[in-house]
Amino acid sequence: MNTTDFLNISYAICPERDAMVFDGMRWSYGQIYERVNRLANALRGLGIKKGDRVGILQVNCSQYLESYFASAKIGAIFVPLNFRAKAEEMTYMISNAGVKALLAGERYLEMVESMLSKVPSVEECVCLDGGRKDRFRGYEDLIKSSQADDISEEIGDEDITILMHTSGTTGRPKGVPLRHSGFVSYVLENVEPANPEIEEKNLLTVPLYHVAGIQAMLAAIYGGRTLVLMRQFETEEWLKMVQAERATRAMLVPTMLKWVVDHPDFRKYDLSSLKVITYGAAPMPFEVIKKAIGEMPWVRFINAFGQTETASTITSLGPEDHVIKGTEEEKDKKLKRLACSIGKPLADVEIRIVDDEGKALPPQEVGEIIARGPRIMTGYWGDEERTKQVMTEDGWLRTGDQGWTDEEGYIYLAGRADDMIIRGGENISPEEVENALFTHYKIEDVAVIGVADAAWGEEPMAVVVLKKGEQASEEEIMEFCRLNLSSFKRPRSVVFVESLPRSALGKVNKKELRNKYGKA
Repeated sequence: MNTTDFLNISYAICPERDAMVFDGMRWSYGQIYERVNRLANALRGLGIKKGDRVGILQVNCSQYLESYFASAKIGAIFVPLNFRAKAEEMTYMISNAGVKALLAGERYLEMVESMLSKVPSVEECVCLDGGRKDRFRGYEDLIKSSQADDISEEIGDEDITILMHTSGTTGRPKGVPLRHSGFVSYVLENVEPANPEIEEKNLLTVPLYHVAGIQAMLAAIYGGRTLVLMRQFETEEWLKMVQAERATRAMLVPTMLKWVVDHPDFRKYDLSSLKVITYGAAPMPFEVIKKAIGEMPWVRFINAFGQTETASTITSLGPEDHVIKGTEEEKDKKLKRLACSIGKPLADVEIRIVDDEGKALPPQEVGEIIARGPRIMTGYWGDEERTKQVMTEDGWLRTGDQGWTDEEGYIYLAGRADDMIIRGGENISPEEVENALFTHYKIEDVAVIGVADAAWGEEPMAVVVLKKGEQASEEEIMEFCRLNLSSFKRPRSVVFVESLPRSALGKVNKKELRNKYGKA
């Protein structure tokens, strides 16, 4: 089985059901199936064959779904590109992937034109908006001029279906080849197939150049759900879409969820249709998820943890862990898990916590999280050196995340390996300090980094964003930490800023903060 079967199955079961809602338009599974076949034939007519790379540069759009499945049908490798990347980084990603056909939104055509002389692999360019523009073929022209016949291409489970690039915060983006089997393994294990009697609507705002967005898209299609797609996240528009479409599922990063529950008109919208909210991609502040549960007690929350190299989710903290009931001891345990845990490994993944020599550590001891399973990449695209740095000979991926387990097998994050603060030989988890600071009533956002210190090697520094209208001194924040943290863990300095640098998925760019403050 490969990912093209997801669409084939849902088309066979519920052809009249809406497959996608986007920008005021609706397409049934039957219509999407036909358009995908037409585009697949068009790509083949342009000379795209099995193994060739098809790149896409655009915000979320209906063409994203169509072009992925069309590429997959002919055995081509889909290359989603981060539309926020600068021209130099974009040129590198396109060149590194060896993109042969590039599909781009009109707003990016000028940048693409400026890069083409530097990326000779690109033979065909397609404008996703409207008709032909200079050397760019028109996307709809290709659809209309092609046959709707289904394409038969021999595709193996282990064939690469997507080449996705990491964010590049620690250097140039790395190409991560993801196989059909990786997505199939996850979807078959965690999603019920399309059912003509059950209708669900999945509101998706996470960018589709990110593995979490792709995973959500594929899960929705296999499940016969209606994918309600937003170009980019906007809080009030999200609230309106949930209410108007009666969305039953949504995926949000922590920053998005915070904006939703903090919106002044939050309670004016009818969100009662929501059954499941999945969150992840960045650490979730305890106060945010606590408030979300209180505001939407009818929703089943799921914390999903993974990375590009693992084809997304490898652990989850399930809905039952978001219900704080039981004895006082049981409630305290659940509150701790809610604040810090990423849950337990999924069924098709092995996870260990290991020391620097790769030796498995017992519960409560902090080490690196490593993972193995059918969804784990086999190596970076064309980069043996980087592959050797993260992949062991027996197939374990070194995630770069630090963590530990409790006696019941729940995994807790202790930060990225390169974010860990080492003070006088003691490891300090930035996330532990941040979680303590998030409970301060004046603090809106916070990041903790290590600052060079002659005596201790490093000292923790808190970079703080105060809530609107609040004022606080450095001494006040440090005194709060003195009362709530072990002495060696508390920040020795505090910097107040207007906002923290974050990625599109809400991750704080700590490298930028360290560059600015880390040598103080």
